Amino acid sequence: QTPLTLGGSDAIGSLLDRQNALFTKLVNERAAGKLKINFIQGEQLGNDQQVIEQMIAGSVHIYGDVLDWYANWVKDFAIMGWGFTFRDTDHLQKFTESAAYQKLAEELRAKQGIRILAAAATQPRVLFANKRIAGLGDISGIKMRVPEIKVYVKLWETLGARPSRLAWAEVFLGLKNGVVDAAEGPVSAAFAAKFHEAVKHVMRTNHIYSSAHITINDKAYAALSPELQKIVLDAAREAVSWSREQAAKETEEVLAKMAAAGATIHPIDAAAIRAKSEAAVAEMEKDGAWSAGLWKAIQDIK
Repeated sequence: QTPLTLGGSDAIGSLLDRQNALFTKLVNERAAGKLKINFIQGEQLGNDQQVIEQMIAGSVHIYGDVLDWYANWVKDFAIMGWGFTFRDTDHLQKFTESAAYQKLAEELRAKQGIRILAAAATQPRVLFANKRIAGLGDISGIKMRVPEIKVYVKLWETLGARPSRLAWAEVFLGLKNGVVDAAEGPVSAAFAAKFHEAVKHVMRTNHIYSSAHITINDKAYAALSPELQKIVLDAAREAVSWSREQAAKETEEVLAKMAAAGATIHPIDAAAIRAKSEAAVAEMEKDGAWSAGLWKAIQDIK
């Protein structure tokens, strides 16, 4: 059996990097030589988008990160990057178990040949800036690093920021040198990338709840024996479940570590920010950012 390549795109030591390492270990132990996973850590193979493109092409076989990136291929995944769509991690978790989500996962498999093995809700994304941001007014005009996902860019434009594109690996220096005033990210990933050392203000916006997943090139999966398919699927579910539990445990611990390292953790009045985000939903749907009615269907998940 030819080894399968797992492409990473997260900082070494971050939650998703550790999840992918756990998945690799589980498969390699249980397959007992019948299958080997080679995990290429960090951004050695490129950024998220580049690794996914390699997975579609079949040169990378497995990938583990956040689901939002698939919005570049299946439009409706964009909803996961729209601020304040999910009330909390439980709400996002219920979405990953819903028929609406299954439809997106099936479209990704049918159109791009990418099979989602497992997915779960993880951590809130928080805001890092060179000044305290107490509410909506303070976002106006700030130069903000935003991931290369259309809906993320649109969200921060809607809130009044000036989005700026920087690769994740460049954010620390960008913040430190004033190329950008602010950036955001999941708590553990941002801690691993030392955002809190580059700027000292951390706002608990919880504007997006992050996800974790493991996917596989569908042809590579189909080529495995039923026994190996089961090993891979079970390992993905276990690794992603571990991410969910670990994320919950680590959120407060990591924020405390940021504070101990000299950052100030600020609460933020997010009501006006949330209202601004919700007010733009109709416009986003009219522009075709995601299917009309999807946002409402998610709000109705109890």
